Amino acid sequence: MTTVYFIRHAQSDNTVRDDRTRPLTAAGLQDTRLITACLSGRGVSRILSSPYTRTIQTVTHLADTLGLPIETDADFREREAGGWHGDNFLAFIRSQWEDFSYHIMDGECLASVQQRNVAALQRALCKYAGETIAIATHGTALSTILNYYDPNWGYDSFMRILDVMPYVVRLDFDESGKRVGFEEVLMVQKQWRKV
Repeated sequence: MTTVYFIRHAQSDNTVRDDRTRPLTAAGLQDTRLITACLSGRGVSRILSSPYTRTIQTVTHLADTLGLPIETDADFREREAGGWHGDNFLAFIRSQWEDFSYHIMDGECLASVQQRNVAALQRALCKYAGETIAIATHGTALSTILNYYDPNWGYDSFMRILDVMPYVVRLDFDESGKRVGFEEVLMVQKQWRKV
């Protein structure tokens, strides 16, 4: 069996508009220690991450504590939203979950996000079969993975975790790559944005 702990990043600084370089807030950095406390005794042997600043910062304390490198995979990155949507962002989110092919100019549909994230996960499952892996990722990216393995994970599930940062879930996979277990391990409520 291979165990994967998916870690949605801790609270990030939404005043920084560049999605790739947006850092964690001071509270987010402090919350990374909760992740370390939660995962330190669980046999994590590999740490993977989206290449975005906020995900790498989210698992740096864990990596330092366990003496493990952080391997980045660009396919674990967040959805390209095509820019900021201001007051209409929640409507945009709903549209994407109602139609996985929906996107705006220069943006990415959830079907594409799901395809590349699941491909990255499957590569990791093959490469590190039988190990326990931690993967730092993003809310939408993670939600599309969860939807792939459980179609009931949809808009309502995504909205339930919108303000949960960090969010850690455990997925267990058998030798054939079938998901055989799911557990929510850590949920820290933070405000993502004013709605």
